[in-house]
Amino acid sequence: MLTMNKRIIVGAAVLLLAMASVAVAQKDKDIEPTCWIYFTVVKDENGKPVRNAAVVMHPVNAGGKQERGGMELKTNPEGKADFDGVPYGKLRVQVLAPGFQTYGEDFDIEKDKAEITVKLKRPQGQYSVYDDHPAEPAKQNPPEPDSKKPN
Repeated sequence: MLTMNKRIIVGAAVLLLAMASVAVAQKDKDIEPTCWIYFTVVKDENGKPVRNAAVVMHPVNAGGKQERGGMELKTNPEGKADFDGVPYGKLRVQVLAPGFQTYGEDFDIEKDKAEITVKLKRPQGQYSVYDDHPAEPAKQNPPEPDSKKPN
């Protein structure tokens, strides 16, 4: 009976130490500086807001490769979205919206607040060899100098 109580006490102590180490690790994570990012997504041609655009954020490592994880936000009717808690460092931002070209750019997050404005463009037409295209002006070769060959 005495050994059973010792096992319970040892098990409880181990569990308590495990929970304490997780709490300390979480506290260290909370000390890391973070940024509050404000996004504004507008149409390039007229500056009107784009609602329900997907703003996707991915951390980028020192080698420039996108890391796992990330966060997706949706813009409100005014084309705005924000997020608090982005760690300092490189951040890859992609914005997707139906009827617009996908936007992507990497940003260096170094302050406690950042404002990012994204101007989305409409898709460009594709080039086809089967379509009629205006003829390019013919390139003219420079005149050749008169040269007399020696006899």
